[in-house]
Amino acid sequence: MAEITAAAVKQLREKTGAGMMECKKALTEADGDEEKAINILRERGLASAKKREGRIASEGIVGSYIHMGGKVGVLVELNCETDFVARGDEFQQLVRDIAMHIAAAEPRYVTRDEIPANVVEQEREIARAQAMNDPKNANKPEQVIEKIVEGRLNKFYEETVLVDQPFVKAPEKTVGELVTEKVSKTGERIAVRRFTRYKMGEGLERRNDDFGGEVASMLG
Repeated sequence: MAEITAAAVKQLREKTGAGMMECKKALTEADGDEEKAINILRERGLASAKKREGRIASEGIVGSYIHMGGKVGVLVELNCETDFVARGDEFQQLVRDIAMHIAAAEPRYVTRDEIPANVVEQEREIARAQAMNDPKNANKPEQVIEKIVEGRLNKFYEETVLVDQPFVKAPEKTVGELVTEKVSKTGERIAVRRFTRYKMGEGLERRNDDFGGEVASMLG
């Protein structure tokens, strides 16, 4: 049986973020082999994603994606609980995938909670007006109209909220479901904190005047 030193326990804790006693037990079971101990800790972390929602995810990375030609660029901050996970290939790939998705799908918010109440209310009123003005709904009861309105609101969320959008590389699942899959694999809470999407020339007023004609007229 290998001797489990305090230094080995401390090193494993720094790499995995697990508690001191958990690290010591894992090293004991692994007979001092750090890699085996890491696998033991990760296997024991395979609980449901819901159990991790209260944990603090203060580690992670800021990833970027520049689309071909440099016309669109994205910065995204993805958080996890430990630097050990943040440096892993799986986490790094997730950041790249999400950044690429943002470039393609143009979400406006990370989650529904970020949407201002007045925006939700405006979308609800628009959806209600559309439902009421549709001749097919003329004789439908109020509860049916409400279901139609909620359906149209959900469509709005799918178009504008990152975690509700179908993932561009695998549309059968949402970005939120993609993140949940990685939570199960890593044993840590993972969350998209924020993102910024840049599009070349966005927000700038474009000139519509005939510059060549203007020069020609000045020359007589």
